[in-house]
Amino acid sequence: MQTVLIVGAGKGGSAILKMLTHSGMFNLVAVVDIDKNAAGLAMASRMGIPVGEKWEEFLAEKIDIIIEATGSEEVFQEIRDKKDKSTVLVPGTVAHITAKLVEEREDLIAKMKYESHKRDLIFNLLHDGLLVVDQSGKVILFNKSAQRIAGIKKEHIENKHVLEYIPSSRLIDVIHTKRVEKNKEMILENGKKIITTRSPLIDEDGKVIGAFAVFKDITEVVNLAEEVTNLKGIQTMLEAIIQSSDEAISVVDEFGRGLMINPAYTRLTGLKEEQVIGKPATADISEGDSMHMKVLETRRAVRGVNLKVGPGKKEVIVNVAPIIVDGKLKGSVGVIHDVSEIQTLTTELDRARQIIRTLEAKYSFEDIIGSSEEMSLAIEQAKLGAKTPATVLLRGESGTGKELFAHAIHNGSSRKYNKFIRVNCAALSESLLESELFGYEEGAFSGAKRGGKKGLFEEANNGSIFLDEIGELSANTQAKLLRVLQENEIIRVGGTKAISINVRVIAATNVNLEKGIANGTFREDLYYRLNRMPIHIPPLRKRKEDIEAISEHLIRKINQDYGRNVEGLTPQAIHYLGSYDWPGNVRELENVLGRAIIFMQYSEVFIDTSHIPALAKGESVSQESTEAIPENQTLMEMLEGYEAKIIQKTLKKNKGNKTKTAKELGVSIRNLYYKMEKFQLV
Repeated sequence: MQTVLIVGAGKGGSAILKMLTHSGMFNLVAVVDIDKNAAGLAMASRMGIPVGEKWEEFLAEKIDIIIEATGSEEVFQEIRDKKDKSTVLVPGTVAHITAKLVEEREDLIAKMKYESHKRDLIFNLLHDGLLVVDQSGKVILFNKSAQRIAGIKKEHIENKHVLEYIPSSRLIDVIHTKRVEKNKEMILENGKKIITTRSPLIDEDGKVIGAFAVFKDITEVVNLAEEVTNLKGIQTMLEAIIQSSDEAISVVDEFGRGLMINPAYTRLTGLKEEQVIGKPATADISEGDSMHMKVLETRRAVRGVNLKVGPGKKEVIVNVAPIIVDGKLKGSVGVIHDVSEIQTLTTELDRARQIIRTLEAKYSFEDIIGSSEEMSLAIEQAKLGAKTPATVLLRGESGTGKELFAHAIHNGSSRKYNKFIRVNCAALSESLLESELFGYEEGAFSGAKRGGKKGLFEEANNGSIFLDEIGELSANTQAKLLRVLQENEIIRVGGTKAISINVRVIAATNVNLEKGIANGTFREDLYYRLNRMPIHIPPLRKRKEDIEAISEHLIRKINQDYGRNVEGLTPQAIHYLGSYDWPGNVRELENVLGRAIIFMQYSEVFIDTSHIPALAKGESVSQESTEAIPENQTLMEMLEGYEAKIIQKTLKKNKGNKTKTAKELGVSIRNLYYKMEKFQLV
């Protein structure tokens, strides 16, 4: 166990004292400060740690580490001159940074506790029962109304499999089928009859992460509607039940005239008794048909009908049952359930998930589709790389999924709870890229923010940074990146002070870095630093057996984006896609499937060859030059169309390599990106 002396017991020294004592890995020799009232001295005394005013008194002991937390350059120099050569001296700036990090951590924990408390408060205020399970069926949320209705305590059911306490639950089936079940009746183990809606929880990638059920106790109302035998004889009892119920209830006679409503009905619809009693059953309907009238016509109950009621057009679900006395129809009773609150909560949850997604990597290894030998090898290498702190270099053609691998490596590492920053090195100019990566000091250049700005490396501290198109870095930026990899520190633009960082670098390129070394455009020493763990991602043409599985995954994603319900591909379409070499790889495949779905009829559920754009190799430029001049096009439109064809052909020739394409066409890489976006090329 290493021995430590802390010089300075102010804010920074106190923060370091807390950290070291909590870790249990260090033996604190003493805490020293010239101020006898320093907070750190009192704290150390309570812990039984020696304290003093002069650090020189403790140098006689063998000390492994001295942490100078006074912030005084003079004290730092004195300690450095007098300490033993084997003793490590840590500067005061570390104390300041540590204190700030501790404060930020405590603020974040407090904020998370507040948000969690607010969420629980909202859910527990719901009159409806709410039950949420994760993808394995384990209960993660069970609100107070659910406890009341089911007769099960929260502490008993949470973190247990739902079928242990509610064997009749269908939430596991909902997870498997991914289908919503609306307004289903169910009898609980305690005999209560409920009406419930079950729905899967699906994230942005189409992956089921759990399911939830919202339910109401309708035992009393249903029993009343099904068992009433003499409406006049029990009218007083009926009114008492209805008036005291928190459910919105309305009763009409056999002619469809309003007989009774309760206060909950008025609160929900905004309609008072004088607007409903004695009026036709359609008086409360703002959109839809009256279910009271339908039940009176058919003498059959209706359940789970969506309507809008009242002047505010409140969205509700309606259950209506006939009232039959001695075989004669005497009226009907309806129960109205408010669904707008659940919709609002669902919207808020979706919004919260979107916000959280911007702060973390989106994908995991489960999102990487492919069972071919080449892809399986790349995935295994990436999983191994995720468990190590080594720099990873992802190599592969454009569109093969290098960014997907970068996300998965971050999420599979111990840094997954910290930031994941993405940078396209080819999309920014040299000066802008340098200031974005390393930050800048105040006054570093015209227009610089007051107080300077953190760079992306600082933002990603303790997390990961993904540098795409690494082969496009300038020589100056390459040198700065090499310093980051070698020394784990950066210097802001216009600054002189080195800032220590702890960042995991994941780089990607679709160019031949070895050729770049040969022609002098890429530093050899940087190459060896980046190439410690290279992972080659195979192009789609070398793993065509994965096309069917990838297509099914992409179709599910496109369905969500476009609001379609396409189920898959025909065998002929799968064979057709497999006959093409896919120079744009998975990105091109997604583009082709998206175009196919756009032009499909809504009644069609399978993509056939007739829906897929032509994938045959195009004709030569000389042949195209002899084609007839298109009608109804301006000269500019014809020139842009010809330019788009030339760029697409050159990209195919270079197998999607944008750097080679730009050089061959004699344009900059940034100009090529602009034109590809303009012409919507893969």
